[in-house]
Amino acid sequence: MLLAFWGRTQLYSKTFVGIADAQILCNLGAIISQLFILKMATKYTDNLRKLFRNYKTLSERAMAQLDDQEMHWRKDEHSNNVATLAKHMAGNMISRFTNFLTEDGEKSWRNRESEFDDDFSSREQLMAYWEKGWQCLFDAIEPLTDEDLDRTVKIRNEPHTVLEALNRQLTHYAYHTGQIVYIAKMLKGAEFQSLSIPRGQSDAFNEELFRRPPG
Repeated sequence: MLLAFWGRTQLYSKTFVGIADAQILCNLGAIISQLFILKMATKYTDNLRKLFRNYKTLSERAMAQLDDQEMHWRKDEHSNNVATLAKHMAGNMISRFTNFLTEDGEKSWRNRESEFDDDFSSREQLMAYWEKGWQCLFDAIEPLTDEDLDRTVKIRNEPHTVLEALNRQLTHYAYHTGQIVYIAKMLKGAEFQSLSIPRGQSDAFNEELFRRPPG
């Protein structure tokens, strides 16, 4: 709507006001449009941070239901277990978000293949690495502003806008979070504590939400 207003000021202003006043209106429209874009970009980056935290929490709530043996269970030699998925996610984050705006996201020192080696000696060691990865991510995205979203970064020498790179990482981590949750549900069966709406309770859940005042 604001962008349309700007366009109308440019189209009609000279008809109704003098040239000087028309320029003022055009400038005002441009300012309003920029404020609108700034607000939307700020909302997006805030929402992005929430989504990353949401996937971190979902993964951790699933892993918390598994004992140490279950963390390392895998269907066969071609499959990943929860421990290696968590290790891979953290390794990816450390590579992608170290010097996020100034260096290629695929670091020369990264050894991606080793991220799928199930070699942590303890759960505590694995979770410390997990936290290191997420901290690297949040340290990188916390100071981002709307101006940064159009900047160019590279992943494996392929240019991305910051917006594209963040969306790429968000979907990557959502993908692996889904794998972690699925393995946990498969292993725990009926004992698994639902992370969303428990099966058979959709109607009751919706009824409760729609009873609340909108807002």
